[in-house]
Amino acid sequence: IVVHVIASVKHALKATEAGCDAVVAEGFEAGGHNGIDEITTLALVPQVVDAVSVPVIAAGGIADGRGMAAAIALGAEGVQMGTRFAVTVESSSHENYKRAVVRAMDSDTVLTLKKIAPVRLVKTAFALKALEAERRGATKEELEQLLGRNREKMGIFEGNMDEGEFEAGQSSGLVHEILPAGEVVRATMQEYYAVRKRMP
Repeated sequence: IVVHVIASVKHALKATEAGCDAVVAEGFEAGGHNGIDEITTLALVPQVVDAVSVPVIAAGGIADGRGMAAAIALGAEGVQMGTRFAVTVESSSHENYKRAVVRAMDSDTVLTLKKIAPVRLVKTAFALKALEAERRGATKEELEQLLGRNREKMGIFEGNMDEGEFEAGQSSGLVHEILPAGEVVRATMQEYYAVRKRMP
């Protein structure tokens, strides 16, 4: 079974034409690399649902049962929660990364390096340096030189707060503690069913 992450209707259609069994419609609230069109999850998911006949999984900005309920209401069959599961006991991400996401508030991530490949990062020293270079009008080549190699490994897995990339989504502001993955699943489902009960 092949599931492909897409960030636009165009790419969803291309993925299904190529034979993908499902697509993950990921809005630009998501952590890590994002689509260049900056389409939000709320706008993207229903358009993709309308355009393809395969199951659609929603991603980007979803970290709890409320987000899951919203995604299902938009027509998704399920959700992908990257940032929430990156900050679990079982995750291989570094403790510095996990603590940075837990500390993050609603505006503590930034979308940067748009001339290379847009990426959403926690506002660490490197993220702010990249953002400043972009604001200065740095060329694609200058940004590639600034990025170098393996910054995501340096950040997420090695915990380097100064030089690494801490890729995380806007849902960071919803992640308040490092929990076992099973507890995240249980809490998400409990909240999802509670939301459904509240809705007429």
